[in-house]
Amino acid sequence: MSARELWPSQKISPEDLLNMAREAADRAYVPYSHFHVGAAMLFENDEVIQSCNVENASYGVTICAERAGVVIMVSQGRRDPLAIAVVGSHESVDTYFTEACPPCGACRQVLMEFGKDMLVVMASKTGARVYELKKLLPHSFTLDPDIE
Repeated sequence: MSARELWPSQKISPEDLLNMAREAADRAYVPYSHFHVGAAMLFENDEVIQSCNVENASYGVTICAERAGVVIMVSQGRRDPLAIAVVGSHESVDTYFTEACPPCGACRQVLMEFGKDMLVVMASKTGARVYELKKLLPHSFTLDPDIE
């Protein structure tokens, strides 16, 4: 069964989640790279958290949209995202939906902390593409010896 067939919502489609990530990307603070990234995390009951990247003059303390979403999620007492959509562009808003923007390795590892079965939605020229996080980060670091 494909990741798309496992989609957890009847009300919010992968395309809808990408649209919400695009809205968040429009709010990114990116004075240095001009690379806007937005994320939208889907939870049970079709609730969504939106987040964006926030740059800093000290590049190492820049926070990615995905990790910003995790911070929001945890601060709200949540631990169980079902899916996350990620979009990014330094060109125009038109590229938000035609070019994939996969989470970086650090974001993949942080997301894995909250659910190896999470789905990741990215844009492509043919529409939304849905991936399983565990396939995007095989053999992730874990302290749980029972996790593969």
